[in-house]
Amino acid sequence: MLLRAELEHGAQELGRKRSGYERPVTVAVAPGLVAVAPVSPQLRADPAAVDDRAWTLTAALVGALVQAGADPDGLLAGEVDGHLALRLPGGDPELVPIAFEEQLAKVDRLRARAVVLGQLEPADLREPIGDGHPLRVAAGIAKLGGMPADPESVEQLEEALFEGAPEAVSRPHDDPDAARRVARRILQRLNGMGKWGGYHTEFVHLARGFAGNERKLAEAVGEALLDAGLLQSKPSVGQRHVFLNPRRAADVHALIERGVEPPGLRLPPA
Repeated sequence: MLLRAELEHGAQELGRKRSGYERPVTVAVAPGLVAVAPVSPQLRADPAAVDDRAWTLTAALVGALVQAGADPDGLLAGEVDGHLALRLPGGDPELVPIAFEEQLAKVDRLRARAVVLGQLEPADLREPIGDGHPLRVAAGIAKLGGMPADPESVEQLEEALFEGAPEAVSRPHDDPDAARRVARRILQRLNGMGKWGGYHTEFVHLARGFAGNERKLAEAVGEALLDAGLLQSKPSVGQRHVFLNPRRAADVHALIERGVEPPGLRLPPA
């Protein structure tokens, strides 16, 4: 009952502009290595199910679990009392509170703590849906020694993750249509970096890796992907950030892997 009350309090706090200042937001960890955070368990299937503050807390928790010795490749997600549960094999729960504090050191407007319990019994544990799911990316960032809740750390290491992303069935670089080739490369890059909602990027970064006329084409293609709903946008400190639309995952993957253009996508002339 005490844990449930703490989780409900934490969920309310995460909706405020400054969370946990009067009473820290609490996450819990137990042997196994099982943890629970006051965010929606729907995150496992839908990265857009949580807002930025809730995602930051979750990313920090994933980082702390890996820092405490857990295996990032064995990440499973489920629920405890209607809240997100995570389980990673191995690791020492006693090390998580200190690691969690370190993971949140650079995070503004959020105060949180990790407590160790004797037991947690999560339900419906499964792998996060999709190779590029932000939970997987967070675990990968932590595996490389980074801080999944720190945007600077993520930006420094996400290129390494992208280099290990699987090739599409039909390589985007080989597409004979210039605009579609650019669209597929943009989407492939964002998918490889896990930009599905929890993680996002500045719109201007969509043109990275393109040169000359292709750079201007990439900007126009980015607008077309937004108009078609394959990308979504959010304001962030005066900048426009974009991310892949989880509800259009099938269309995104069909375009990346086979070059299939979904209805409503109007690519600009090359």
